[in-house]
Order: sequence, then C-alpha cells, then structure tokens
Amino acid sequence: MSGTIGHVMYAILGAKAAADRKLPVAPIVGRHLPAYLAGAYLGCDVQTMPEAICADTGREVGYGTAPIDKSPITGGVVRPYQFRFRDASYSPRQIHEMFYGRAHLVFGWTRTEQQHAVPWDHLADYCAAVVEDTLDFVGPAERPLAYVFGWIAHIVGDCLIKSIRPGLTLNLLDGKYTPKNRPIQDLVTFHEIGRRELRLNWPALLADVAETPVEPIQTHYMRVAPPRGQLAKTFSNAWQPDQQDLLLAVLAENRRYFRIWSRHELDLLQLRETPRGPECREELSRQTGGLTYAEMLKLADAAHFRRALWQMGEAVADLFAAVTRRVPRLQELPTNDGPTWNELSKQWQ
Repeated sequence: MSGTIGHVMYAILGAKAAADRKLPVAPIVGRHLPAYLAGAYLGCDVQTMPEAICADTGREVGYGTAPIDKSPITGGVVRPYQFRFRDASYSPRQIHEMFYGRAHLVFGWTRTEQQHAVPWDHLADYCAAVVEDTLDFVGPAERPLAYVFGWIAHIVGDCLIKSIRPGLTLNLLDGKYTPKNRPIQDLVTFHEIGRRELRLNWPALLADVAETPVEPIQTHYMRVAPPRGQLAKTFSNAWQPDQQDLLLAVLAENRRYFRIWSRHELDLLQLRETPRGPECREELSRQTGGLTYAEMLKLADAAHFRRALWQMGEAVADLFAAVTRRVPRLQELPTNDGPTWNELSKQWQ
C-alpha cells in the first residue's frame, strides 16, 4: 500500500490543529483544500507510478518501487514498467533515486547524495525560504501556497511514522510502521476515523487530489529548477535545473496513475458484511498474520492509535507555526477569514 490514506489524514489533522491555533495558514488551506491535499501526497511521492504491466491483460499494476512478482489480476507473468521521456526510459526505482530525497529533504537521498540531506533543525528555515519564494514568484495567489503547506505536512508525517524523528508514540502489533501493521493503520484510519468520526468522503477527496494540477513551485522546492530566490541564497547546493523537464513529466505521470491507483486502494479497503460483523479483504488480513477486522480494532485501541494521530496533527501544526514565525508576511495575514472547522468539514463530506 502506498500511504495515501495516512498522508491525507495527517494533513487533515494538521489543518485542524492549525485552525485550533489560529495560524494564518489555516484559512488558506480551508479555501484550497484540494491543492493542500495534493501537496500532501503528490507533492512528495514521485514514485506514484506503476511497478509492472500484467502480461495477460496489458494493464498497469502495483505501485512504483514495491516489488511485484505476479499479476494481481490474473496471477500470471508481469513485465517491468518503464517511464519513457524523450529518448530515454526509466524504472520507478530510478525515478525514486533521482527525485525522492529532493522532495523529502530530511531523508530518502541516495548514498552518494547523503550530504544534501537537510537536518531537522534546519527544516523550518528551508520551508520558510520556499514560502517566501512562493509569495514572491506567484504573488497573491493562494493555491500554490496551500500546496506547499501540504508538502510540508507530508515531510512531517513521514519523518514521524518512519521514526526518522521522535514525537509519535505507537506500538501497534509489531511496531510503529511495519508491513504487518500498515493494513491496520489504513483500515482504521479509513473507516473508523475517516468515514465514521470525521465523515470523510474518501472517493471525492482522492478524486480532487488527482485533478489538482501540477504546481510549478514544486520543481523549485525540489531544487530541480534554475536556482533563484531565498531558497537559492540559503541552500545553494544540490540544484539540478537540467532535470526540470523530466521532473515535470514525472509529476504529470504521478497524477495520471494516481487516478488509477487511488481507485484500487478504495476498492482494497472496502469491508464486507459477514455473520460475525464487518470483515476486510482476505489479502489485508493475511498481511497482518490472519487478524480479523474486529481484532484489528482492538489492537488499534490498545495501542492508542487515535492519540498517535493526534500527535501527528500537532507535529504538523508545530512546523506550520515555526515557518510562520520566520515569514513576517504570513504573520500579517488574517487568521479568521476562512472556513471554520465545522465549515471545512462540510467540504469533505
């Protein structure tokens, strides 16, 4: 699974925490929720492309960089997917190695580029420079700014859930973030917290993410563009403008495949009614070691999974606040001219 559900939820809870603190970014996010959520997923995960092609049907399958040895459609042979750009072809792994660290900043760089990783205590400075440049380059338009804060939310989410940084208390089944417990996290987030508690319309939210256009500021904050602005002044290393056209093509491919992959994820997470209550798909149960959905819910409650999500939302808002302190123009924006939390919630129902 790709982490789509988790990252959308982290971003939503971060938006709620920002609204509770009356941060000036909260109204901007409220007015441009699709852009914010697109930044929170497609603003980072450039490996959103097929991993393989089903030889029997010709259909794209899998999620980039996650190995797949047989077709989930027919059980038959698969052949590797190649992303073609101009006269070259790239595997999802190659795309990942070229661009993943540039989006995630703190981690994800290849071994030869580790020196470019941004230390956590400099991350707010980096993000503030990007916000300054967004305000300078784009002017009063708010949608790119919402996208940028979505990207920031993704970095926080990945750093905490993957234990790059402390701040998230979770011991669920066999740890914080493992192949066995990821189905539990996704199912509980999707159904119990998303659908039942927050009343999220997941199909509509994910469709909005897919339809949100590429924001040109993304090549800038990934430093795959001509160096300029405050970001180039404070972080002058690692700029690769010669790859900008390739990255733009990758970002367009991300959106194309996200339409397909998100529908697959929505289908995979559906519950079916049984005599003993709601039950998840067999492949998800098998991944957890054979747990039923009811057993997953008990484990999530015992691990205080809701509290972990609250911690995540607060951590996202912490970085939003740190960036705001560094950008005087953000501080000058009104904090109460956007949707309230209740009004914002209606948008995603």
